[in-house]
Amino acid sequence: MNPTRRAWLASGVLLAFAGTAAAQAFPERPLTFVVPFAAGSATDQLARAIGQAITQQTKQQVIVDNRAGANGFIGAQLAAKAKPDGYTVFITTNTTHAANEHLFRKLPYDPVKDFEPLTLLGRGGQIMVVNEQSPANSVGDFIKLAKERPGKLSFGWGSSSSRIAGELFKQMTGTYIVSIPYKSNPPAITDLMGGQIDMMITDMSTGLPQVKAGKLKALGVSTSKRSALAPEVPTLSEAGVKGYEMTYWFAAYAPAGTPAPVVARLNELLVAAAKSPAASGFYTSSGTDVLTSTPEELRKFQHAESQKWSKVITAAGIEKE
Repeated sequence: MNPTRRAWLASGVLLAFAGTAAAQAFPERPLTFVVPFAAGSATDQLARAIGQAITQQTKQQVIVDNRAGANGFIGAQLAAKAKPDGYTVFITTNTTHAANEHLFRKLPYDPVKDFEPLTLLGRGGQIMVVNEQSPANSVGDFIKLAKERPGKLSFGWGSSSSRIAGELFKQMTGTYIVSIPYKSNPPAITDLMGGQIDMMITDMSTGLPQVKAGKLKALGVSTSKRSALAPEVPTLSEAGVKGYEMTYWFAAYAPAGTPAPVVARLNELLVAAAKSPAASGFYTSSGTDVLTSTPEELRKFQHAESQKWSKVITAAGIEKE
C-alpha cells in the first residue's frame, strides 16, 4: 500500500476512535432541552421526566427551556439554529415534525434538513373535555348542541394534535364549531374551565387531572380503545363518531450537523431514560406508551407520519395558512 495512503487511513482510524471516545465521555456539562410548548404541557412534563433520568445517568444537569407559541415555530427555530454539539436537544411532537408543513404555506425551519433524528419517545391519546357546567353530558349531547347552535360553540387548541383532533371531530360530525388557537394546551384548558371556550380535545396529561379535580367533564377519548386511566370514559368511536381515532407522538432531535458519535450517544441516553423508573411516572400518569427507536427508524417514521397527517388535514378540509 502507498505509504501516504497508509498514513491517511491510520489518521482516519485515530480520529474516529477519538470521536467515539469523546462521545462516550459526553456529556461533560449541562444539557438544554428545548420544548416548543408551555410549562405544564405534556411535552414539558415528558422533557422534565427524561431530563431527570439523564441527570441520574450522567450527573449532569438538564435545563428545560420552554419556547411556546406560533404552533411550535419559536422552539423549532431556536433548536435548529443551536450549536450542533449535542448539548441542545429538541423535545417535540408531530406538531413541528409532521403536521406543520401541511398546515402552513411557509415554515421558518425545515423539519427534515434542519435536524438530526435521535429517537422516538412515546405515543399517546387525547381526551374530549367540556366545562363542568356544560349542558352536554355525552358526545351525543355535544353534537346535538353544536347542530342546534352552528358557529356559536368553540373549541380551543394549543398544538396541531389538539387542533386536528377538533377539526376531524367537526368534519366527521357535520358540525360548525369555531376554532380558537392558543400558545399551548394548558392556557386553553384554563379558558375552558373559565367558560371562555366550550370544548377541547387535548392530551391526557393536560385534561385528565382537571376531570379528576371536578373542574371539567370527560366525554370521550380519541384512541381506538378505552384508556386504562379513565376506563369509564368511552372512545369517541363508541360514543357515536364511528371510526374516529387520533393519536400523537413525542420524539427527540438534535441540530443538523451534530456528529454521528454524539447522535449515537444521545440516542443511548434518551432510550435508557425513557425506559427508566425516573420517567415511568410520566408515562403511567399520562397514558402515554413508551416508544423508542434508532435515529434511522425515527427518520423513516417521521416521513410516514408526515404523509399520514397530510391526508388527515386534507380530509378535515383545512387550508394552509
